[in-house]
Amino acid sequence: MLNSEFGVNDIVDNPKSIFNLLTPEEKEELQDHISLDNFKKNEFVFKEGDKPLGFLMLITGKVKIFKEGVGGREQIIRMAKPLGIIGYRALFADENHIASAVTLEESMICTIDTGFIFSQALKNPAFSYKMICILSKELGFSNSRTVTLTQKHIRGRLAESLILLKDKYGFEADGTTLKAFLSREDIANLSNMTTSNAIRTLSTFASEKVIAIDGRKIKILDTPRLERISKLG
Repeated sequence: MLNSEFGVNDIVDNPKSIFNLLTPEEKEELQDHISLDNFKKNEFVFKEGDKPLGFLMLITGKVKIFKEGVGGREQIIRMAKPLGIIGYRALFADENHIASAVTLEESMICTIDTGFIFSQALKNPAFSYKMICILSKELGFSNSRTVTLTQKHIRGRLAESLILLKDKYGFEADGTTLKAFLSREDIANLSNMTTSNAIRTLSTFASEKVIAIDGRKIKILDTPRLERISKLG
């Protein structure tokens, strides 16, 4: 059963939630098949090689999905924000996870029983179609990122990563500070570069007045120019 401090309606009735597409009867039944878990910062949600334990949705917080490469170096594949679903590729493919998920801050994640997803939710055409759309968009994103991370130069890759963070999480109230305080290592792993190269390139962007840096806080001062750097690669 769902934690009484966080009602199921907060999840299923949000227009941005995929569960908003369930019928009233399915939403009612969902309450018997959903649970909530709180995660601390830098805690694994699942690890590469794990068997999927259910259908996962991020409720609050931020999560990075990454894969270990040569020498144990991480490559961040995707970032998740609230109401984003994670780990579903392995679930639907009936495979173990091929990547790991770790929280970037304190987060809350809900887990829906696999049986409910397959026996009930997937019988709902609107829900099934939405899942196909999500999978298709993720495939398109992955294809685009493959080209970016293999063909763009360092400046273009880092600029695109900052734009990705802006589009995914938005800005703080000041309208310039990214709502994602990533370590330099995470920024490097998102951009397929070494941490030292990420630090140098961020400093260069700051000297060019494209961004401003305050610890882990990054302000985007000139979005059009950042977009041009990304486009030129």
